[in-house]
Amino acid sequence: MIMALLLDLANILGGLLLATALLRQVPRVGHGFERFAAQVAPWGWIVGVVALVAGGYYLLVHLFSGPHVFHFEVVGIGVGVALLWHRLTGRAPSADRPARPGVGLLLAVFGVIAVVVGIQGLFTPD
Repeated sequence: MIMALLLDLANILGGLLLATALLRQVPRVGHGFERFAAQVAPWGWIVGVVALVAGGYYLLVHLFSGPHVFHFEVVGIGVGVALLWHRLTGRAPSADRPARPGVGLLLAVFGVIAVVVGIQGLFTPD
């Protein structure tokens, strides 16, 4: 039960971190999301580790004894990998090697999906 709550909260918080670039453009709330992301971003890697561990745990549980693999753990693993990408690969985008143009939008849309999945997970019985 605690692991499920950690997975849902990691999906919500990690999704908000990933979707900040998109949510920043919403009128009257964009500045609040930008401040939120600036304060939470230094601890984003912890959210990524929690999402990766909880999603991996539930993936293994549901692969071996559960009814089937649920979308909650797949999204959790995706959030964890997305938040830890720079630490896992050691490659950060720079001025001479910028990130691809569509990657930011893709991550922002995935972040919104992760927030919705995390909220759904809070109201779904274990």
